[in-house]
Amino acid sequence: MPRPSMRGALNPGVRPREVFAWALYDFANSGYTTVVLTAVFNAYFVGVVAGNAAWATLAWTATLSLSYLIVMLAMPGLGAWADARAGKKRLLAASTVGCVAATAALALVGPGGLWIAVPAIIVSNVCYSIGESVIAAFLPELARPQYLGRVSGWGWSFGYVGGMLTLGLSLALVMAAQEAGRPATEFVPWTMLVTAGVFGLAAIPVFVFLRERANPGAASQGVPSVGEVMRQLAASWRDARNFPDFRRLLGCGFFYQAGIAVVITLAAVYADQVMQFTQTQTMMLVFLVNIAAAGGAFAFGFVEDRIGHKWALAATLIGWIAMVLIAFFARSQSGFWGAATIAGLCMGSSQSAGRAMTGALAPASRLAEFYALWTFATRLASIVGPLTYGLVTWATAGNHRLGILATGVFFVAGLLILARIDMGRGAERGREAEALGARGA
Repeated sequence: MPRPSMRGALNPGVRPREVFAWALYDFANSGYTTVVLTAVFNAYFVGVVAGNAAWATLAWTATLSLSYLIVMLAMPGLGAWADARAGKKRLLAASTVGCVAATAALALVGPGGLWIAVPAIIVSNVCYSIGESVIAAFLPELARPQYLGRVSGWGWSFGYVGGMLTLGLSLALVMAAQEAGRPATEFVPWTMLVTAGVFGLAAIPVFVFLRERANPGAASQGVPSVGEVMRQLAASWRDARNFPDFRRLLGCGFFYQAGIAVVITLAAVYADQVMQFTQTQTMMLVFLVNIAAAGGAFAFGFVEDRIGHKWALAATLIGWIAMVLIAFFARSQSGFWGAATIAGLCMGSSQSAGRAMTGALAPASRLAEFYALWTFATRLASIVGPLTYGLVTWATAGNHRLGILATGVFFVAGLLILARIDMGRGAERGREAEALGARGA
């Protein structure tokens, strides 16, 4: 099959500038996870805000877990609301403003400032997660079904470039401040402002160029109440039984995303505790992971469209299993650098594949709702994965090697569930449901 041009990969009426703006949102929000959750503010929270107290790490993980719980409960209902009201862009705008404002508020946090840090982290992470889900729901509207993989890969790869830009700017601030002998309380707040600024500026094009193509339903146009959200959550999960392959995808996604959540939130801890990396080495490690992830997401998107979403995801899960084994047995820093490179290559491609598979299985009129269910599963994974790692290390008196080995179980489970997914059957079920809905409208 000849390679299509960029226009050839897009649905009729979709302009390349829309896809660029859509991908630029991944560029915009990636700095938040890279700087706030992975490389800078997590350590600042434990070491400075909480003063290295015995409960500091627990407070950090509990704060993130609460934010993920809120997203799990709210997102399916919000997704259904956005579908019914043709309100994806409105929901995306509200979540973007919330995340940018709450990230900027982290600049006010100093020693003992838990009363600011905890609410700001919860609000920023909830809003980030909502935005991530909603922007993904635009994918099937932009790309032709047979090219979902590569268009999704464009977004993920561009996103990692944004993460590297924000991290690079932050690293420059950190290194300059440290050379001048300044404490973390003077330079970490500036990295939060940089992260918020990059996010806010880079997100603007999506609201200028990306079109809202959904048609509003007959339901009221008001904001959903808590009761409506909870009822929709229950209804969405019940209805998902009619889409067995999509439910299997949710199970698969839960397991492998739990493993990825461990890598994102605890790789720096493993590098420090097991491999004795310095702070500068750790930040450079994050850079390497982002570079590999960008290349993996971009290149593997083309492979995914050629060999199929299922086989592409299977290849990345095998890569994750190899990464775990290499990290477990590594005794030198060079070995761990190799494991980190594999993790980066697999990270972008596996997350991109999951997003594309959701779009391939979802009925066209229920994209935000189905992506919200995907978000529910992945946010639950973000709680279970790191918690499991923490419990293993706690039960084994701080054995991080066993913690990373236990993480491999998540990838194995995801691979086993993936084997039971039939993408052709699942996509056909989605089309049948859409046809029935159209006749009943």
